[in-house]
Amino acid sequence: MSVARLVSAFQFCPGACVFGARAPRDPAPSLQSRLFNLLLQQLPYKEQLASAEAVHAHVQKLALEPASFEPTGLGRGVEAVLTKMGGWPVYYTAPTSGHEGCNHVMFLHGGGYINEIVPAHWRFVGQMTRKAGVVCVVPIYPLAPRATAKDVVPATAELIRMLLEDAGPAKVTVVGNSAGAGLALAACQWLRDHGHRQPNRLILISPAADASVSRPEQKEIARRDPVQDIPGIVEAGHLYAGGLDIGHPFVSPLNGAFRALAPMTIFSGTRDLLYPDSVDLAERARAVGVSVELHLLRDQPHNYALMPTPEGRRARALIMRAIA
Repeated sequence: MSVARLVSAFQFCPGACVFGARAPRDPAPSLQSRLFNLLLQQLPYKEQLASAEAVHAHVQKLALEPASFEPTGLGRGVEAVLTKMGGWPVYYTAPTSGHEGCNHVMFLHGGGYINEIVPAHWRFVGQMTRKAGVVCVVPIYPLAPRATAKDVVPATAELIRMLLEDAGPAKVTVVGNSAGAGLALAACQWLRDHGHRQPNRLILISPAADASVSRPEQKEIARRDPVQDIPGIVEAGHLYAGGLDIGHPFVSPLNGAFRALAPMTIFSGTRDLLYPDSVDLAERARAVGVSVELHLLRDQPHNYALMPTPEGRRARALIMRAIA
């Protein structure tokens, strides 16, 4: 089936759509979710992505006032240790009750490759550590334009490779949201191409898989997306690409090969202008034998799986079961 037909089919999906399986019907987005979408429209996120000029102004501001990456909001029962790997700050979080025999998660945060990890990401890391009883590894990867995909993708892949070696028989899951999900996918493609093994699973939350954002239907979706806009995503993609073409698989891993990748779980929503890429990603991966679950929910925004809504809580419950 073509991507256009898949997108059309999912556009008015009556509830949660799971790629490759018939999902239980969910009559409508929850009231909390609808209210949260209205709240998101009042916040400045979309303004920061409204134009290339807005992105450059934001990047210049961050260069003058770098954001903190220190953990905040991890919650009780979680300890964090800072170390350095490959020259990057890397945090390890673990249950304070002990982590002997725990499975491992590498979490790669979102932010369009230009924004630092934020408290909402750390709260999610705390939840995974505490509820699933895992050790989380959180690289503080350098941001564009100071660092670009040519260096960030191989370095991230090397961190995953080292984690796979260190974890021994323990399960290793790579979890990424938005830009972090795109980075996770590109890094796993690099691992495969260089003869290294894959993690046990990839969990991709609203993945940024194609930085060109060039599908015709995305212009209409952008009008409904409460937090993202096309010009800013494209410009951030160019900053991250550096000397590479924006279509290079390091920047747009949707253009890479999908054979022999780890099983994937993907979360997306139809108010996310990136969701057609998630549909395409799932189709391409399944076509070469990769196991994929695509959880596509009607009227859910970008990164809905991290949000304080019933839909977000259900998504996080699925994630906790997958990583435990």
